Amino acid sequence: MAFLALGINHKTASVDVRERVAFTPEQLVEALQQLCRLTASREAAILSTCNRSELYIEQDHLEADAVLRWLADYHRLSVDELRASAYVHEDDAAVRHMMRVASGLDSLVLGEPQILGQMKSAYAVAREAGTVGPLLGRLFQATFSAAKQVRTDTAIGENPVSVAFAAVSLAKQIFSDLGRSQALLIGAGETITLVARHLHEQGVRRIVVANRTLERASTLAAQFGAHAVLLADIPQELVNSDIVISSTASQLPILGKGAVESALKLRRHKPIFMVDIAVPRDIEPEVGELDDVYLYTVDDLHDVVAENLKSRQGAAQAAEELVTAGADEFMARLRELAAVDVLKAYRQQSERLRDEELQKAQRLLANGGNAEDVLVQLARGLTNKLLHAPSVQLKKLSAEGRLDALAMAQELFALNEGSTDKPPQ
Repeated sequence: MAFLALGINHKTASVDVRERVAFTPEQLVEALQQLCRLTASREAAILSTCNRSELYIEQDHLEADAVLRWLADYHRLSVDELRASAYVHEDDAAVRHMMRVASGLDSLVLGEPQILGQMKSAYAVAREAGTVGPLLGRLFQATFSAAKQVRTDTAIGENPVSVAFAAVSLAKQIFSDLGRSQALLIGAGETITLVARHLHEQGVRRIVVANRTLERASTLAAQFGAHAVLLADIPQELVNSDIVISSTASQLPILGKGAVESALKLRRHKPIFMVDIAVPRDIEPEVGELDDVYLYTVDDLHDVVAENLKSRQGAAQAAEELVTAGADEFMARLRELAAVDVLKAYRQQSERLRDEELQKAQRLLANGGNAEDVLVQLARGLTNKLLHAPSVQLKKLSAEGRLDALAMAQELFALNEGSTDKPPQ
C-alpha cells in the first residue's frame, strides 16, 4: 500500500505547459482506465483545473517514474520537459498534499472554495471510471473532512477571494464605475458563475452569458438577470462589451484577433478589458497586441490576488495545523487497518488450536478421565501450542542477533522488562 500525488500547478508550470497537460472532461474516464491498465496503479483519480493537473494514485510499490512517463506519453510531451515542471509526493506527504489542495492552501488564491468542489468532481469521475477502491476512497473522504474542518474552524474563507473575484477587482481598477459597463461572460461553469455573481453585486449594467448550449447559458443568466446567447453570437456582442471574461473547457481558442479588431473599429476604439481564465486559453494571445485591449491571463492575476490574501494569511497557519493533524490521523488509522488481517489470521489460528485441545479433552472425559487431570492437560496443551511458533521464531531471531526484533517482541507481548521469568522452552 502506497499513495502517490504527482502533477504540475501554477507554481511550477507556465500557462503554456499547463494547457498542454490539462485533461478535458471527455478524456478523464478513458485516461483513468488507461493509467491503471498501463502502470502499476491499483486505484487512481485525476484533478484537472486551470491551475493544476494532478494524479492521485494508490500502488503496491511506488513507481513515480512510470506514472510520469505515462502522463508525458498521453499528452505527447517529452519526459524531460514534463519532469522539469512536475512534483511528486509520496505516502504521508501525498495525503497532506491532497488535504492542502482541497482546503485551498495550495491555490493561486489562498483559501479558494472552488477547489473543494473540483476535488469532489474528480472523485465522482474516478468512481464512474471504476478506478477508485477502498484505500483511495477512504483518502478522499478524509480529505473532504479535513477541508470542511478548515472552513469551519478558521477564517480562511471569510472574504470572497477567488480567481473570479480577482478578475472583477481588476475590472474595478480599470473602470471606475462598473454600473456603466457591460460584461460578456464566455462559458457557464463554476468560475463564470462566480464572476457573474461578483459583477451582479457590483451593479454592472448589463451581463451577457455566451455558451455552447443556450439552455445552460439561460440557466445561469436567469440567476442574475443576464442575457443568454450562443458562442456564435460573440462577435456581435463584443461591440457593446466593455468587459470580457472567459472560462470554458474548449481545446481551441474561442475568440480570435480578427473578431476583436472588427469590434474595436465599431466601438471607435473604446477600450475592452479581457480576462482569459481558461486553460487551454480561450482568447488568442495575439489579441493582447491590439491597442485599446487589456488582456490578462490567470498568471497575470497574481498581484491582484496578493492584496486580497492579506486578510487570510493569519488563518493559514491554523489551517496548516489542522491539515497536518488530519493527515496524521488518517495515516494512523490506515496503519491500524493494516494490522486487522494479521490479527484476524492470528485469532483464527488460536481458535483452531483451542478447538483441537478442547476436542481432545472432551474425548478423555468421555472415556472416564479424571476431570481435574483433563483440565490441567487442556491448559498445558493449549499453552504449549500457542507458544510453540513464537518460541521457535524468537530463538531463530536471537541466533541471528536480531535484538531489535526481540525488543519488539517484549513490547508486543507486554512483558515486564524486570521479570526474571525465563523465555518459554
